[in-house]
Amino acid sequence: MNNTTPRVRELNLYRQYFDLVAAGTKTIEVRVKYPHLADLAAGDVIRFRIKGADETCEVEVRRVTEYPDFDALLDGEGPSNVNPTATRDEQLANIRAIYPPDKEALGALAIQMEVRS
Repeated sequence: MNNTTPRVRELNLYRQYFDLVAAGTKTIEVRVKYPHLADLAAGDVIRFRIKGADETCEVEVRRVTEYPDFDALLDGEGPSNVNPTATRDEQLANIRAIYPPDKEALGALAIQMEVRS
């Protein structure tokens, strides 16, 4: 019998993306490969929180795929999985507004997730 408890990570998310995750329509989260996320793996749990609010949403990580940059990530994962409400070009601009070039150079992570019930 497996009694291991999944690792839980807490990450902040902007309201517009939080709502898409909570609704289950955003299935890929984009993050820079920071050292604290390098060991993120399938089975881990992410608790998304809107900064400054008490509202949270928990997802289970299904897969983590590393890409050299955001262009490759959007091509590999499909823009509609990252944000079904924006075009690929809009998404690329939005992601790069959050993460400047020096952060993107660390690598991009596509985190496939499913909302926990």
